[in-house]
Amino acid sequence: MNKEAKESSIIEISEENFKNLIYEVRGQQVMLDTDLAQIYGYSTKAFNQQVKNNIEKFDADFMFQLTKNERDEILRSKFLTLEQGKFSKYLPYAFTEQGIYMLMTVLKGDLATRQSKALIRTFKKMKDYIVQNQPLLGQREILQLSLQTAQNSSEISTIRETMAALDEKVVAIANSMNSMVKKSEIGKVMMDFAGNVETNGWLILNGQFVESDMAYKRIYAKAKNSIQLIDNYIGLKTLVLLNDIPSAVKVTIYSDNVGGRLHSAEYNDFKRQYPQIDIEMRSSGGIFHDRYIVLDLGTPTEAIYHCGASSKDGGNRVMSIEKVNDVNIYRPIIQGLASNSLLVLP
Repeated sequence: MNKEAKESSIIEISEENFKNLIYEVRGQQVMLDTDLAQIYGYSTKAFNQQVKNNIEKFDADFMFQLTKNERDEILRSKFLTLEQGKFSKYLPYAFTEQGIYMLMTVLKGDLATRQSKALIRTFKKMKDYIVQNQPLLGQREILQLSLQTAQNSSEISTIRETMAALDEKVVAIANSMNSMVKKSEIGKVMMDFAGNVETNGWLILNGQFVESDMAYKRIYAKAKNSIQLIDNYIGLKTLVLLNDIPSAVKVTIYSDNVGGRLHSAEYNDFKRQYPQIDIEMRSSGGIFHDRYIVLDLGTPTEAIYHCGASSKDGGNRVMSIEKVNDVNIYRPIIQGLASNSLLVLP
């Protein structure tokens, strides 16, 4: 445990008290250094020193210092009159969600590991709540939340993969020198989080555990000219996962939109948000039970993936995505879909 830690004063991470530690500043959801320091068992000064020692990891979209007006607005909005003296001269630093995940690569020790795990799980529960309660939110609100969640997931997964790669390089170097190297604490956090099959957010892609959103984005990134999705149970997340594809790739979604989960307002909002994406939706004709991702149909880079569930539900339960070995069986069926009528959304 860090020498600065005082177990009795450490903030317990739960959904209830966690929401009170999140502020909206400059249009972003952030946490303050004072609260994060208490979560991790540091004094604010010692916490910020750890950040400064690794400042190259914290870009402007990961961390920024509040202005006096922003600090005062937070105090007023939270009615923290008793805290005025605490912040009378000090301007706190704000950390975005990406910045908080980067903190996990900096702060070490048993307490940091426990608190990082708790933070990861709490973030996930809060995002799951948003997805499960879409009808309670406005269409435009849920679109923006989903877009931000998808972007965060990509960035978080990139951090995890980078740390895992660094761990492997360190171990390889150590082995060549016949010495023993202990993997970083963050590596343990991420491996513990990923290794549990029952943990939401992960699926099996070609026999390997991969974070759900990243699995789909990896597949989509392979496309050179076209992506065709066959899925009767589409939702807003189906669109959100396509937000990074190149403008040269045409997307066609074949679906009967069972349950009417995707609405025209969401579809139109997405197209306005990402006008560079060439996307259309057609009926699947009621002949499909399974879900498929088809890349570059009829070209040398053609590939088909069989999906165990809809992308909008990816990671909620144990599921797999497997690459199809013989595309010749499916090609005539998929080519025949091109003449289907355009899908009319509610």
